[in-house]
Amino acid sequence: MNDSTETGAADDTAGTEGTPAGAAPATPFEWVGGEDAVRRLVDRFYDLMDLEPRFTQLRAIHPTTLDGSRDKLFWFLCGWLGGPDHFVERFGHPRLRARHMPYRIGIAERDQWMSAMTQAMAECELDVELQRRLAASFANTADWMRNV
Repeated sequence: MNDSTETGAADDTAGTEGTPAGAAPATPFEWVGGEDAVRRLVDRFYDLMDLEPRFTQLRAIHPTTLDGSRDKLFWFLCGWLGGPDHFVERFGHPRLRARHMPYRIGIAERDQWMSAMTQAMAECELDVELQRRLAASFANTADWMRNV
């Protein structure tokens, strides 16, 4: 496993448009729009998971209430994107695979996670190039998380 799979997003932001004077943001966290934008993304992701029947298998491996899951993904993504390391400050190294090992994660769950996140990124109107780069990084991690 590449350590960036677990601890950092694709951070090749050279040539990024949409920032002041056309300058590239220093991190994907800045490109996303900071904590408020990460929170909106995470909330939309979990709203979709909770509401859309096509995400039933993914929803089934989560707790009844998604509040804790929302917070943990928000804390993790902030740091993974190059922002504040909220997750690490609270829990230490993410150890994503180990933390998810108790849950059955197969191809269907991986694909549903990716579909929900892809839809959330589009609905949150992230920059199209950023969506592409994040989707590639998320796909690597999501596939690595499979345990069945």
